[in-house]
Amino acid sequence: MPAAAHVDFSTLETPVALLDERRLERNIHHMQTAVNALGVRLRPHVKTAKCLPVAARQREAGGHGIAVSTLKEAEAFFAAGYDDILYAVGIVPGKLDHVRALRERGCALKVIVDSADGAHAVVEAGRAAGHAFEVLIEVDVDGERAGVAPDDPALIGIGRLLHEGGAVLGGVMTHGGGSYHRFGHDARVAFAEQERSRCVQAAQHLRDAGLPCPVVSTGSTPTALSAHDAAGVTEMRAGVYVFNDLVMAGLGVCRVDDVALSVLTTVIGHQADKGWVLVDAGWMALSRDRGTQDHPIDQGYGLVCTEDGTALDDWTVSAVNQEHGIVTRRDNATSADVRERFPLGSRLRVLPIHACATAAQFSEYRVLTNDGRLETWPRFGGW
Repeated sequence: MPAAAHVDFSTLETPVALLDERRLERNIHHMQTAVNALGVRLRPHVKTAKCLPVAARQREAGGHGIAVSTLKEAEAFFAAGYDDILYAVGIVPGKLDHVRALRERGCALKVIVDSADGAHAVVEAGRAAGHAFEVLIEVDVDGERAGVAPDDPALIGIGRLLHEGGAVLGGVMTHGGGSYHRFGHDARVAFAEQERSRCVQAAQHLRDAGLPCPVVSTGSTPTALSAHDAAGVTEMRAGVYVFNDLVMAGLGVCRVDDVALSVLTTVIGHQADKGWVLVDAGWMALSRDRGTQDHPIDQGYGLVCTEDGTALDDWTVSAVNQEHGIVTRRDNATSADVRERFPLGSRLRVLPIHACATAAQFSEYRVLTNDGRLETWPRFGGW
């Protein structure tokens, strides 16, 4: 990360979440350009950063509305002036009062369901309060997570329950989580088409049944950047692209030097006979995510870089305790010079396996600005 070449990190107590503004802005521009070229709107998913300055850059680049994963995010971003929000996690009865309170304050908050039970809950809560919730039906395009299959008759039943029960049937949405297991450009392109075609198919089934379906929302970072066709889609959602991570790099979605987030850590000891370098970033800083285990290159708990951000391709965090990370050569070869190469007190950076999980360990980002300064951007967590 060249912007760090003249930044003094000596006053920072580690571990620290470092964010490279130049890479962040480059990632935002890259995604926005790709989605614009498909002729649809980008609805950024703000769950990765949970940070207002990051979301502001996504909006300034051309993002329309946001997606969130928690109602706490919805509250925070609505308070900051974001009023077009999709809560992209299946709604449950106990959260509907909170959703209604936000909507009655002027937030155009939309929720999702994927079952008749979910639709009933929304309809009953709406009737009791005299309120019309806006709802999208979640469609399962890959068997990876939640959603109703596009050819399942239950889809029409859910749509009718909502539409005839007084809710606003906003459309359909899906998340192509299966894209996280597609290696290579051709595989990602094919999966992006699977995501698109099946979600569009669900939308057409609703329309053929005389039901409204104005929104067709697809999305994941790999599919949004791999799609060649968006016919029938109205918007795409993506989130981790703002930071990128080693999962995305391992899939070929980005390069290692597109990863904008890293964890600054300090060497606190050695086990020279084992070739170990001990650092003060354990799983409390890096998370326990091992998302590259099934990749051609397993990056352990993170790829190690020098203090200025230069990747040391042969070194990873191979094991973690709560506050200790163990840095070793990738081939596990004993390296007798670890004390000389990584002296006590020296600084390293670790690129995250899954940026969302690593970012969640911190309450703020220290940002390497484009003009070489260090800023602090708050981050929030919780539900």
